[in-house]
Amino acid sequence: MRSLAELTEVDDPAWPVLEELFGGGAAEVEVCPADPARGPVGLEQLQVTTRSFLGAVVAHSGGLLLDGGWLRVYGGPGGLPSLAEVNAFPAAVDPDWRPADGLVVAHDVLGGVFALNGMEPERPGAPGEIVYFAPDSLEWEALGAGYAAWLEWLLSGALDQFYESLRWPGWREETAGLAAHQGVAVYPFLWTEQAREDLAGTTRKPVPMAELLGIAGDFCAQLGVADPGFLGRVGQ
Repeated sequence: MRSLAELTEVDDPAWPVLEELFGGGAAEVEVCPADPARGPVGLEQLQVTTRSFLGAVVAHSGGLLLDGGWLRVYGGPGGLPSLAEVNAFPAAVDPDWRPADGLVVAHDVLGGVFALNGMEPERPGAPGEIVYFAPDSLEWEALGAGYAAWLEWLLSGALDQFYESLRWPGWREETAGLAAHQGVAVYPFLWTEQAREDLAGTTRKPVPMAELLGIAGDFCAQLGVADPGFLGRVGQ
């Protein structure tokens, strides 16, 4: 395995490229500061260099908040749960460990999950492709992009269109005060006809993200939808 120095001391690091994208103004993004006392936790387990967008986010940030925290992209230790925590990395670097269902890289406040497929995915999409677990269908969707292209897409201001049918009047005010371990429970549930017809008329409240993800898994079993597999650990 490559050492932390080999992973971080590289030519052409990706972080300056990302900083330009952050400042481009197309998307509302907040870079959570990394915790210097803990360093880039998880980078050695990932074995990706800081030439990559994934390695750069883990090494140089405590995660990214887009659209006022509607979407949380995980990085190193800092303002958000770290990528290592969300994916239950082993306490000590283990060269034989791999995330069985792929790597959870982001959550939205509704319990939607963005994940990076592993080498033998049972979900839709190719190895190394970003897929999305949609809270309004309880199914995974392949997005046709790897991590770098996906992150550039997020930073291009694409979230308004992507979430057009899942945002209600006043969503920004309702989600602004959420803690990093919280999401929004919607009732009737997002996959029901009632919610699709009148999202603004639903009842919504903050709940722990772990509860939101657990509910989704439970309803997949009850409704006969394919088991979504691992959806990440937040606040557990």
